[in-house]
Amino acid sequence: MAVLHAWRTARVTPLGELNAPPRMTAVALRLAVQVVLVWSLWRGLYAHSGTTAGLSRDQAVTYAVLAVLASRLRELDQYTGRDTVLQHMHFGTIVYWYLRPLPPQRYYALRAAGEQLYGLAWALTGYLVCLAAGIVEPPRSAAVAGVFVFSMLLGQWVLYYVMLVLDQLCFWTIRNNAAMLILLFAQNLLSGVYAPLWFFPDWFVTMSAFLPFQATLSVPLSLYVGRIPLSDAAFQLSVQAVWVVALALFTRLLWRRAARRVISQGG
Repeated sequence: MAVLHAWRTARVTPLGELNAPPRMTAVALRLAVQVVLVWSLWRGLYAHSGTTAGLSRDQAVTYAVLAVLASRLRELDQYTGRDTVLQHMHFGTIVYWYLRPLPPQRYYALRAAGEQLYGLAWALTGYLVCLAAGIVEPPRSAAVAGVFVFSMLLGQWVLYYVMLVLDQLCFWTIRNNAAMLILLFAQNLLSGVYAPLWFFPDWFVTMSAFLPFQATLSVPLSLYVGRIPLSDAAFQLSVQAVWVVALALFTRLLWRRAARRVISQGG
């Protein structure tokens, strides 16, 4: 029974996508356009240069395309199902999360897991197509591939907690649309989605090293393209694991404090 409940919870958001074929078509078209534009941009930037910031043209193109594909892991339309924390706080229905047999923190985690598995299907399909088309380079060795997969898993774990912290802020701010936009921009910028961090000034790279965003995407992709050698992989993986533990403890504390702010009339 517990497994059945977990499965039903995990498929909440993906079902909203699967039951709307036009939306899936739009996602596929947008993803294809993004990949083509990013591929064209970075090939154009490297048209008259060899190696820049420690990256060759093929490494930079591979990094940029993989960053686009990785963005699909958590890029789902949660608002359509009206089951986001922000919406529940606005309509005063967050109390139902605390009346169910399933604890709210477990419900949130299961739903996020379902979203990431659905996003993984999109990202993996796009990766295989790009690999077959020669748009991205394959990993240089089986060891690099294994370290990349493990690092990406830790990175998505860190990203889950980062997004959870933002949602938990709703218990104190009620509406956090502005915070969401700021954090999403900071996440994309500091994690290397817009451009590899190696192209930024040294002070910017040093600052980002003290924040969790770099551990979400920049580290895994840098390991994949070889910008971070395998000799440094153990240290980078350790940093990611530390962020996972630290954010897990912090969000657990926030869950406890958030429960004290929920009343029977709603949010």
